[in-house]
Amino acid sequence: MITIEATNVTKTYGTGSVAVHALRGVDFHAREGEFVMLNGPSGSGKTTLLSILGCVLTPSGGDVRLFEESLAGKREKDLPRLRLSYIGFIFQGHNLVASLDCRDNVALPMRMRGWSVREANREAEHLLRRVGLGDKADRLPSELSGGQRQRVAIARAVAGAPPIILADEPTASLDAETGMSITQLLKQMASEGGHTVVVVTHDNRIFHLADRIVNIEDGRIVSEGH
Repeated sequence: MITIEATNVTKTYGTGSVAVHALRGVDFHAREGEFVMLNGPSGSGKTTLLSILGCVLTPSGGDVRLFEESLAGKREKDLPRLRLSYIGFIFQGHNLVASLDCRDNVALPMRMRGWSVREANREAEHLLRRVGLGDKADRLPSELSGGQRQRVAIARAVAGAPPIILADEPTASLDAETGMSITQLLKQMASEGGHTVVVVTHDNRIFHLADRIVNIEDGRIVSEGH
């Protein structure tokens, strides 16, 4: 089943002679349980595409569909609701709340979805155990290593079981062993959890774990394969 789809998507910043065309007519889709990597040089448009798929940015043209629901014509204020319903986003810089411990960071999106404190905390503790941090629930982000913070970010992204997980350079600034561990965890989310997982990366150490690699250059998809 196709869970997320972009059709002829464009993104332009500025106008006239100073216009920058970040995306130029991109067609993309991903399926339930699929682990897809977006690869390309810096400035190729891969993070822009991920942000549009994740309802963080709106496209200049074209359409994005989440479970066949078109985003065309959606108002800016509708996007947070769609993100909350469908998407878990793993940011390159973790974006954990510094003043909250790991349990509360992971529980936060569930609380926003209306879960009780007790239910959200119980599920947060379960997810932290799942990413190997069951003993860190009471720790602040500042007390964790970079790899541990990334694991908390993954736990938060899957909190409440959003069907789509998007990750922007999740292995950036991590050593090879930690980066591989993080990527294997994301692959497990797809293969065992049934999530659609789309990862932006140029880390060729992890390409072999992808079900499909989509190569982007100058705002266009130039090739894809397994």
